Amino acid sequence: MSTQANAKCPRIERIALGSDRAAKIMAVRAAIARVAGIDSTWRDANVVARSVKTEAPAMPLNDWELMSGARQRALAVRQILLDQKLDADLYVGLEGGFHSISVEGEWHTFLRGWAFVTNGERETFGMSPSIEVPDAIVKDVIQGKRELGIVIDDFAGIRDVRSKQGAWGVLSRDLLTRAMSFEAALIAAFAPFYNPALYC
Repeated sequence: MSTQANAKCPRIERIALGSDRAAKIMAVRAAIARVAGIDSTWRDANVVARSVKTEAPAMPLNDWELMSGARQRALAVRQILLDQKLDADLYVGLEGGFHSISVEGEWHTFLRGWAFVTNGERETFGMSPSIEVPDAIVKDVIQGKRELGIVIDDFAGIRDVRSKQGAWGVLSRDLLTRAMSFEAALIAAFAPFYNPALYC
């Protein structure tokens, strides 16, 4: 990135994440490292992670619920820090879940994640890749009204998959993990903050 472009980018020193899940923290750190490779103002950024409570469903079933959940997480962590007389340069929320769509009368359900980022003024979203979910898992989640993490634990025979490779890792045989999917969403959501010349 040119010096002129860097001059427009404020230094990013602290990023607050509305979750204390290991996979989400890993995703934020990985995204910071990627951005720091092209923008030196991100090189010293550290992550402050806080568990938050939101009104989002435990298992979001569409993009609206996913986007809303991600936004609620970011705003909740911002409020926590403000209450503690602390602040951050960016506040981040990550939410994963399902999105279903009908193609020529046949329903397909995908696992995807959304990232929401704000600096208190500007707000932006980014979406992860999507991977189709087997029908048996979809039915167990939707009809059984169970969280995906619990269902995947049963299918994979692994305890607490959500905090490790996630459903992404199980479905893709670890070619794509939960952290990697959120990393892609974050790089997209961070774009206006590391590429401000195009997002004025």
